[in-house]
Amino acid sequence: MNTPVANFEQSIQRELARVIVGAEDVIRALCVALIARGHVLVQGPPGLGKTLLAKTLARVLGGEFKRVQGTADLMPSDIVGTHVFDASKNDFVFRRGPLFADVLLVDEINRTGPKTQSALLEAMEERQVSSERDLYPLPEDFLVLATQNPRDFEGTYPLPESQLDRFMLRIDMSYPERAAEAINGGTDILSGFNSNTTITDLVRVHLVSGARIDEAVRRLLTEQFRLGLFENPYVDASAATRHWQ
Repeated sequence: MNTPVANFEQSIQRELARVIVGAEDVIRALCVALIARGHVLVQGPPGLGKTLLAKTLARVLGGEFKRVQGTADLMPSDIVGTHVFDASKNDFVFRRGPLFADVLLVDEINRTGPKTQSALLEAMEERQVSSERDLYPLPEDFLVLATQNPRDFEGTYPLPESQLDRFMLRIDMSYPERAAEAINGGTDILSGFNSNTTITDLVRVHLVSGARIDEAVRRLLTEQFRLGLFENPYVDASAATRHWQ
């Protein structure tokens, strides 16, 4: 793995491990999504620390964290924002919603109606929001973590294919392995609730720049071509993603 990318993942793993136990594979998937500028759909039962994971990730990246609870009566303006009249300016001004955070957690996204789900489409793909003919850019490292409970579908609205296509990865999160919970007799988990370490104590990790990521990808494709795995690195690599097993 390219050194800057590897160092980034190791730093994220180290800092998140101070708060989240037994989620190495989940954290690795989040690193992939961050580097590739994608979004993540997390599936799992309640009580696994999905909110804590998103909040901790935002803190480690030095970004702003917002959380939206999916409900049947949630409206698009509750996420995107709306124009309100400002008496001091005698004009309508745009009040930004939680969508403008660096890390947005949409909890139980499949409990929101299709109209509200579609409000995320432009933001997740174009990284911008349009309202009243104006465009508002989102943060450069904008990341959506959406969750849904795979065991309870009563009163839910299944995500359409167009919405699922906006997520780069789907992570099936489960309870930590027994070996992870049993480290030091389980005292590591219990001591986390009694220690003075908080999310604010975590060390900020800077995201790898896009230029360095592009260079890492070019080096990887060049190496694959040199080994004879690809005749045309870019075309064959693209085709390989459509026929993976």
